Amino acid sequence: MRMELIQPFINAADAVFAESLQAPTKIVDLAMDEETYRRKGIAALIIIKGEIEGRVILDLAPEVALKVASQLAGSAVVESEQVARETVCELANMVIGNSVTLLNDQGFRFKVFPPEIHMNDQGLAGSADTEAMVICIETPCGDVYLNIAMHYLHRRRQERETAPALD
Repeated sequence: MRMELIQPFINAADAVFAESLQAPTKIVDLAMDEETYRRKGIAALIIIKGEIEGRVILDLAPEVALKVASQLAGSAVVESEQVARETVCELANMVIGNSVTLLNDQGFRFKVFPPEIHMNDQGLAGSADTEAMVICIETPCGDVYLNIAMHYLHRRRQERETAPALD
């Protein structure tokens, strides 16, 4: 997996949750996921197509999503699953917005599709040229999972591999 495609998402997710929750966060686990992805709770799926392609899933257990929604709303308790879903989608938008800026600065051109709630319990396996990385971010509200599967479009990958090395 190419870390230059993954690192912007990790950095953005860490920063978005630390800033949004006004508390420190910690990346506690990074793992390559060769199996089919299994949703943990309320998940937002973002598709990316262009010179780089793939998907990003932001996934929070239902109780974590409700705690985050409550904290962001500034109220004692949010019990609406709809509000929790909207919160997860908005956080996914913020993570993707920050990541897109970093990837655009590296010269990549692509289109980001709006987040949608991912309802399947499992699905979205990797492929021969796409591995998935799962990152767990510890927050005061609970663990947040980011599942990232990205690859270069074949044309772009060939250009990179045949480009002369810079000394």
